[in-house]
Amino acid sequence: MSANEDQDPAAKRKRGVTAEKVSALGKSEPPAKPSRKAGNKATNKAKKKTAAKKPSAPSVSAQKAAPATPKAAGAPAPLANLEKFARFDIEAIADNMAQLVDEGRKALAAAIGGANPDETRSELAASVADATKTLGAVAEYWLSKPDRAAVAQADLYSGLSEIWRQTLRRYGGENVAPIVPSDLSDKRFSGPEWNENPFFDWLRQSYLLASRWAGDMVESAEGLDPQTKARAVFYTRLISSAISPSNFVPTNPELLRATMDAKGENLVRGLKMLAEDISAGGGVLKIRQSADRKFELGVDLANTPGKVIWRNDVMELIQYEPTTSEVYARPLLITPPWINKFYVLDLNPEKSFVRWAVEQGFTVFIISWVNPDETKAEKGFEAYMHEGVLTALDVIEKATGERKVTAAGYCVGGTLLALTLAYMAATGDDRIDSVTFFATQVDFSDAGDLQIFVDEARLAALDESMARTGYLEGYKMANAFNMLRPNELIWNYVVNNYMKGVEPAAFDLLYWNSDSTRIPRANHSFYLRSCYLENRLARGEMVIDGVRLNLRQVKAPVFEIATREDHIAPAQSVFRGARFFGGDVTFVLGGSGHIAGIINPPSKDKYQYWTGGPPKGAFEDWIKKAKETKGSWWPHWLAWVTAQAPKKVPARQPGGGKLKIICDAPGEYVRVRG
Repeated sequence: MSANEDQDPAAKRKRGVTAEKVSALGKSEPPAKPSRKAGNKATNKAKKKTAAKKPSAPSVSAQKAAPATPKAAGAPAPLANLEKFARFDIEAIADNMAQLVDEGRKALAAAIGGANPDETRSELAASVADATKTLGAVAEYWLSKPDRAAVAQADLYSGLSEIWRQTLRRYGGENVAPIVPSDLSDKRFSGPEWNENPFFDWLRQSYLLASRWAGDMVESAEGLDPQTKARAVFYTRLISSAISPSNFVPTNPELLRATMDAKGENLVRGLKMLAEDISAGGGVLKIRQSADRKFELGVDLANTPGKVIWRNDVMELIQYEPTTSEVYARPLLITPPWINKFYVLDLNPEKSFVRWAVEQGFTVFIISWVNPDETKAEKGFEAYMHEGVLTALDVIEKATGERKVTAAGYCVGGTLLALTLAYMAATGDDRIDSVTFFATQVDFSDAGDLQIFVDEARLAALDESMARTGYLEGYKMANAFNMLRPNELIWNYVVNNYMKGVEPAAFDLLYWNSDSTRIPRANHSFYLRSCYLENRLARGEMVIDGVRLNLRQVKAPVFEIATREDHIAPAQSVFRGARFFGGDVTFVLGGSGHIAGIINPPSKDKYQYWTGGPPKGAFEDWIKKAKETKGSWWPHWLAWVTAQAPKKVPARQPGGGKLKIICDAPGEYVRVRG
């Protein structure tokens, strides 16, 4: 799971030279006025030489009145002139450069002191080997026929040459349309200088043309298996994002302006944040995406009133306080993912699915998974099923007296819920009366972008890493999600945080996204190998606690919500998996992505959803026939789930007087930082 929203506070301009002034090409400028400190040896020698040739030096006023030396017609002006550089506060710049060196040492020390060199080397070697092998397969296709490669290279050179000719014409004063027009949706090049200044426009166009050419080379390569092509697309996108001119101070006009205006102080602030973030990641960069100090769990986030009524080694079970006099008799149990914390479903009162469900009259229970340490290394899927979902059902029956519940699972929490349902069906347990899956996969044959991280070599390196600690570090999973959208979730923050020196704004969803969670070794290894690599659940080959799982035996009615722009649990994959269940399945497609498409409260009146009955036929055909409805899908789900069990009873308090209250929601497990 990941978040994809961000805010980019604009840096205020200060006194000094701006990028517009520095890059004012093609304009005449008067000669620079020497500063009082500019009495270097070369200048003094020049003055003596001039004085020797003339009978007397002109007066100061005459020097000021002297006209500037004209430039040759059509010649571009220099990038900067001495008059502008003379305005620099040399002492401030020197001081900031000294601080920059000091902060750089701190960042280097954090990286060297925190990282495990063997672990880093092993993971890096696996990544480099995979990238080399994958991109080598693409190169092999093009180089196998020299004429084919020559044509492709000629296309690139032709485009770059045309951009250069257009740039020269602009320097000559012509108003020429760009070869590669600006894309308003690409925030990297939204500054006016990228189009108005010929030099930066040339950089922008050349970069975009080369990036698109590289992407086309991958897409046009024939004979590659789908997995190799998907990896090649990923690596090409990752590399092209990293080398964008927008990522570097000398080639980004906005960064140049910010650095000159701040006399380099922005870089000092940025490097200080870089050192802090490397330290927070234990020697590996953990990019901050939100101002963490602005939020407090239980106050600003996860603040729906409730109590922790149960705690064991893998979970705390929270029961929320009712807000209605009557509630539906059948309780609601939510199983969130453990690769992130549960409060994505309870961000704040306006966005909280939990609070909304309580207000609709449900007795809501939610699992808050432990943030494990090395003592939980052997807690695998079986433990999460028995000590998590099945134990929660036992506790709910004690607290409410109700044996039957309706359950909901989100992302990997939904995958766990699905295999638990199959286990229960095989063992004659019918306590889950209906089930809702939020962006959940059970068939991993086309599992989306995360599949590129899973192969035998990577799993071997990951197993070796987890064997040393007993768990997967939370930031590693977060980094994997970030790499799927590098421009938005990596380089956007690198530029703003570490180069502009601007701390991210306070944003609840991004705070949650960065509040990463560790994963037990046994759990993560089983999940990646059994689901992503071998797809055992869909193939009917998965065995849990000695029981072979068959989703066809699950007869409880299913409500499956996928989201159209989801790159983590693609809608096509969710649609395909929904057809494995043996009972009635209602499939709904929401707008937006993995988070925003699910956390879409009716009060916001955003996005839309499509309904078209059960998941039959091809996904594309289902969409063509589906009915689109504006707004949130939550009311549609409410009608579906309450129609099954409309009976109501007096509102229940947490624990029902039968279980001891442990603490207030959101509990203690959620407060443990990864």
